[in-house]
Amino acid sequence: MLTDTHTHLGADVFDTDRGEVIVRATRAGIQAIVAVGEDLADGEKNLALAREFPILKPAAGLYPTHLDLAAVEEMVTFICANRSALVAIGEVGLDFWVVKSEEARAVQRDIFFRFIALSKELDLPLNVHSRSAGRHVVDMLIRGGARRVQMHAFDGKITAARPALEAGYFFSIPPSIVRSRQKQKLVRHLPLNCLLVETDSPVLGPEPRVRNEPANLAVSVRAIADIKNLPIEQVVEAVVANTRALYGF
Repeated sequence: MLTDTHTHLGADVFDTDRGEVIVRATRAGIQAIVAVGEDLADGEKNLALAREFPILKPAAGLYPTHLDLAAVEEMVTFICANRSALVAIGEVGLDFWVVKSEEARAVQRDIFFRFIALSKELDLPLNVHSRSAGRHVVDMLIRGGARRVQMHAFDGKITAARPALEAGYFFSIPPSIVRSRQKQKLVRHLPLNCLLVETDSPVLGPEPRVRNEPANLAVSVRAIADIKNLPIEQVVEAVVANTRALYGF
């Protein structure tokens, strides 16, 4: 009874066969799929899809490369208005891979702090993007007093992850772990009680440039079990408990 804690199942690439994708996920033992958003249109679509497919759990957020302050306030208003229907704020965070200038990064930080404060105000988990900015994201989360946090597809070093671990944050592992030495090393050093699983569908699948989907969550579970030399059942039990602790599913 696993939960895919980070997907883009509202993406257009799933419009022609979303129902079939969900059937395959259900058959793979997945009980819930968190659909994150990158902008207001995504948030609205996620809410509509969740009414059509109850397995989908809608989230709303502004992707870190959106630096429009008016869009931020629109998103904050949307999240507040739909608090009872949303399961998380996300994805939000920092992206220093795309955003290079210090001026733009300062705006990105201000926006992220806004969502950290909103997460505390509404008691909603943060589903966090931190590409090439892991240490900075963790520092901001801790300074901002964030309590309920999922670090999605964390690409930093274990030294950057440790303060987040001590703060009680969770790390979600995508199927791309089978081709990522960084993810393998991270899982090797992180304890089982902080791990979640995700697919980030349609990307971060076990094979590059092949559309990923929630049914591939089993790849993440199997990889964690292999790396930690644990029975798959023990990994599933821990991941389910961790997901319940963060999301209540």
